[in-house]
Amino acid sequence: MLNEAQRQYLLSLARETIAAHLKGKPAALDATSLDEDLQRPAGAFVTLTDHSDELRGCIGSIEAREPLYQAVMSSAISAATRDPRFRPVSPDELSLLNLEISVMGPILPVSGPEEIEIGRDGLIISRGRFTGLLLPQVAADYGWNREEFLSHTCVKAGLPPDGWRDGSCRIQHFSAEVFGEKLMHLQ
Repeated sequence: MLNEAQRQYLLSLARETIAAHLKGKPAALDATSLDEDLQRPAGAFVTLTDHSDELRGCIGSIEAREPLYQAVMSSAISAATRDPRFRPVSPDELSLLNLEISVMGPILPVSGPEEIEIGRDGLIISRGRFTGLLLPQVAADYGWNREEFLSHTCVKAGLPPDGWRDGSCRIQHFSAEVFGEKLMHLQ
């Protein structure tokens, strides 16, 4: 678990990284001063939402391939400029967006739907070249039950909604430490 200062740092880093990228500049960062938790390998997603909580971009890495701070930086840039569902964020728009970071936990196999806990687990469903991922907060935000969560994850993968039922899909779950600017303002 990250402490409040680490969370605030990562949120500021994400916002500053996007702002610098939109200006065509590299983000200013001295990684030597970062503590061990921020330098440990971790996957991370950055989610951008507008003032009415509508999704504006969400991209990340599920596996721990780089230090957490780097995963946040690259995910922030990608969420703002490379999410194929949205046009790139403009410099003027950035101040109107809320940022949320999901730091990925371990990815584990699911042997049956009863193992999935709404609000705690994110899902990855894959079959062949098709893969879909939904973060833990998505099912809770939409009020889905386990079956709806599984079905929506299949759809995200480009599979039929009931594709998870026939045993041909690999189903995995993960936890994530989720924090964001809007969440912090409400606490």
